[in-house]
Amino acid sequence: MKDQLQQQEEPGVIRTEEISQSENRMLAIKKLLEECKGQRHLVVIQNYPDPDAISTGFAHKLIAQSFGIEVDIIYAGLISHPENIALVKLLDIELKKWDSDFDLSPYQGCIFVDNQGTTAGPIVDAIEANQIPELVVVDHHEGQQRLKPAFSDIRKVGATATIYADYFDEGLLLLEKQKKEHVMVATALMHGIKTDTVGFVTAGPEDFQAAAFLSKFVDSDLLAEITSQSRSKQTMEIIQKSLMNRTIKEGYSIAGIGYLRSEDRDAIPQAADFLLTEENVHTAIVFGVLSSDSDGESLTGSMRTNKITVDPDEFLKEVFGKDPTGRHFGGGKKTAGGFEIPIGFLSGGDDKDFKEMKWKVYNSQILQKIMKKIGVQSEEKKPEIPAAGK
Repeated sequence: MKDQLQQQEEPGVIRTEEISQSENRMLAIKKLLEECKGQRHLVVIQNYPDPDAISTGFAHKLIAQSFGIEVDIIYAGLISHPENIALVKLLDIELKKWDSDFDLSPYQGCIFVDNQGTTAGPIVDAIEANQIPELVVVDHHEGQQRLKPAFSDIRKVGATATIYADYFDEGLLLLEKQKKEHVMVATALMHGIKTDTVGFVTAGPEDFQAAAFLSKFVDSDLLAEITSQSRSKQTMEIIQKSLMNRTIKEGYSIAGIGYLRSEDRDAIPQAADFLLTEENVHTAIVFGVLSSDSDGESLTGSMRTNKITVDPDEFLKEVFGKDPTGRHFGGGKKTAGGFEIPIGFLSGGDDKDFKEMKWKVYNSQILQKIMKKIGVQSEEKKPEIPAAGK
């Protein structure tokens, strides 16, 4: 155990029962990994992975390999944020893109990091259809009850990277400064913690402790290069559009940005982050319709808040509800959340006027639901829909 741990009742100090819980977690995951020696596993990260997801997928792969387990990291969406692209390329992290032809037959188990299956829908459906055991879930979001893993470690910390830093600190795999892969994973995890805690602004004691441990192995020059990537022109245009279309009520800034390419999906949370910086705004929600030739259309949005009484997970689940199978369309963590609602049958249509008419309906519906939740009257004009036969 860490030599810093004490049993005094002091603020920020891990108490006796927490030490015991930590020991039990380590024993449980170590035992599970030892039993899986010689197997091949899938590490599933969210459809549009962020630095926390990418870094923890990488971390789990290194840990699993030390137990004689072969691992592939997969995702179903796109990586488009410049920092995420830089993270993958500079640290040489191998990720596999999921599609309907992906062969699942070689895998004996699956691992979920920084998600609980709700943001990796098509992969989860295929895993269930192929009856591949759900072995591990490690996450820092609110519980989603989507999966039934053999081992689960869900903690209310700033990042899933914090949990994996703790695994390394506890000796699940001893990091060595002389090993390139160990420096790479420490650098990736540090970036994951930094981004998910908004530059450590929302970090808690566990996040700072994890960062202090990782700092002994991080390549600072590489981390600086990853974080120095510029926003793309498309992202800047989407942020500008969110500013032009925003509605501000009771400290909430809500913006619908219309149709956008799936390649620009990462611009939505960036726009929400930007709107949150406006004076007298405590919560920002940005949404649009993602259009993809392979996946059709979906209403997708991001929520950011700095108000302690606003719970993004509870807010989004209440506003958008569940699909027919009981899965929530949205969810989140302490200061952020997201939602994705497949449009289904109404997807498609390249006619500009037709798409504009659909967007007016979607935008009005989303705004009304959000306004009802925050207790104010929506001022959005009802869309004009042509009468049948006209």
